[in-house]
Amino acid sequence: MLQIALLTQDQLELGWTRSLLRPAGFHVYSQYVIIDKLLYRTTPSTMELTMPGSVHFYEPRDGHGLPHDPFNAIVGPRPIGWISSRSEAGVLNLAPYSFFNAFNYTPPIVGFASIGYKDTLRNIEQTGEFAWNLVTRPLAEAMNQSCAPVPPEVSEFALAGLTPAASRVIAAPRVAESPVSFECRCTQTVQLEAASGEKVATWLILGEVVGVHIAKELLTDGIYDTASAGHVLRGGGPADYFSVGPEQLFRMVRPVAPRRS
Repeated sequence: MLQIALLTQDQLELGWTRSLLRPAGFHVYSQYVIIDKLLYRTTPSTMELTMPGSVHFYEPRDGHGLPHDPFNAIVGPRPIGWISSRSEAGVLNLAPYSFFNAFNYTPPIVGFASIGYKDTLRNIEQTGEFAWNLVTRPLAEAMNQSCAPVPPEVSEFALAGLTPAASRVIAAPRVAESPVSFECRCTQTVQLEAASGEKVATWLILGEVVGVHIAKELLTDGIYDTASAGHVLRGGGPADYFSVGPEQLFRMVRPVAPRRS
């Protein structure tokens, strides 16, 4: 069993760890203290004892040293940005994006990241519009088909056997088979940068939701029933997905500030 001991800086300087662990000696670094083969991670007021090998640490710039990059699996599962768009020439496009989320309530703003300059981004820059479509378990295979690397003139709607439905506010279509869709107008397109200031070949596309379509069977007493909708979420690895159902649902009420006496 791994045991964690917290020791104050004063205790370490006074040699209390020497009597506790009986090491032959210790070496001090800027962030760590090594006592024999035990590693102490320093904080402003404590030393945290960890066992060697109990934590996998890496700096992303040097590689992760694992069979698959764990970043996507850790930041997950994530909602899927199933984005439909239309080019200036009228060619339809549909593609899933792994990095998608909501960023604001009023006005409602959603966003997704395009890793590489892709057809969806080009269409949005041309028209300023896109639609987001909810991926549910019955639509998972069709969603997967729509991520095939096909030329811009090929419509993923046809490729995945899906029906483009006319939107109410924007010209870009939505997926008729999806129970929930957002019609969006692009508000910002931002090319990401590394901490060094170097440009990254990834673009964040943000859009204001100007129209919302919800299948009425997903409204229970006027409240959207997330648990019963069957959302599909993206996990890590090359092929991991998750679905949400009633068995994952639990509730917590936000605490209120205590009254002052």
